[in-house]
Amino acid sequence: MGHPGPRNPSADAGGQGFTYSYRQSLIAIGSGGVTGKGYLRGTQTNLQYVPEQRTDFIFTVVGEELGFLGAAALLALLGLLAWRGMRIASMAGDSLGALIAAGVVSMVVFQTFVNVGMTIGIMPITGIPLPFVSYGGSSLISSFLAIGLLENIHMRRYLSA
Repeated sequence: MGHPGPRNPSADAGGQGFTYSYRQSLIAIGSGGVTGKGYLRGTQTNLQYVPEQRTDFIFTVVGEELGFLGAAALLALLGLLAWRGMRIASMAGDSLGALIAAGVVSMVVFQTFVNVGMTIGIMPITGIPLPFVSYGGSSLISSFLAIGLLENIHMRRYLSA
């Protein structure tokens, strides 16, 4: 038989598919402008146009309320975290520590790239949270455990086996 829906995904007139989420996220990010609308003043966010805005589309909220500057600051902080993680990996005392640190950095970078790319339309819409920002206990706990691993590797950088 096949799927009875439309053949063209952009023709989602009902507004309930992936096209709706994608369009609303672009509208929200674009309406933020350079400086944003202000904390808790985003119209797309407050009127619930953006679906899953606390988890999957949290970068949309940042882009609308804090604007380009706030979104760039968030990405700069995550970039600083990645840079420090790679520095820890390069200074690790053993190869296992270096591999674990590189794995933690790649986890944070991958999650960030997919989440931000999903909200701006260069990646498919998935359920990957933005590290340290998205609402959810398991993501936050795993991110903190990963940072704990980085700190432990950095602490033991001068110990030899």
